[in-house]
Amino acid sequence: MARVALVTGGMGGLGEAICIKMAALGYQVVTTHSPGNTKAAEWLSSMEQQGFNFRAYPCDVADFDSAQACITKITEEIGPVDVLVNNAGITRDMTFKKMDKVNWDAVIRTNLDSVFNMTKPVCDGMADRGWGRIINISSVNGQKGAFGQTNYSAAKAGMHGFTKALALEVARKGVTVNTISPGYIGTKMVMAIPKEVLDSKIIPQIPMGRLGKPEEVAGLVAYLASDEAAFLTGANIAINGGQHMY
Repeated sequence: MARVALVTGGMGGLGEAICIKMAALGYQVVTTHSPGNTKAAEWLSSMEQQGFNFRAYPCDVADFDSAQACITKITEEIGPVDVLVNNAGITRDMTFKKMDKVNWDAVIRTNLDSVFNMTKPVCDGMADRGWGRIINISSVNGQKGAFGQTNYSAAKAGMHGFTKALALEVARKGVTVNTISPGYIGTKMVMAIPKEVLDSKIIPQIPMGRLGKPEEVAGLVAYLASDEAAFLTGANIAINGGQHMY
């Protein structure tokens, strides 16, 4: 029976690449989408035309009760989650001077609280079965900070603190917990940045001289989810073209 991989925020960008990679490796892939997302059915249809049998469930990852209900439904209809990829996230960029509580809370709840909300209902089951993978998608800006991103950088840094602590608690249970911190990846969101800004401000900071590919990050997720990665836990793996080394 295929292992079940749940990728939050899997419709588009990096999440979509992760879904495709995991499906190609034989996982039963499930993703979440925001309640009321009118394009979910269209995305599923597009993926089906490409040969991918994904399942998608509405879930407000920032809300604990919504996350609990979502996991319960997935477990009942598909099976217990074996691999959880906490990928969902948003940005609300502005200087700290201009930042209000609403934009602080929105990013912390969606990017950090969601990790607790989604992990809590699956972690005990993984431990009981003696196998599980929890993979948290952070950011280079959680490692080095970024102008105008106190909320985002704080949330992404907090994800790795969560990773390290939980990794210690479940290490003997066959469950690994790891963080991936991508740099600038060529998703639609990044490609929407004006070309002159990319060419003059962003790419010159990257020693490899290019943006990363979503498929490159997806390949790293696939490795961390594999049996071969059973001895790797509590790590934060940077994949940023050399932009930030530590």
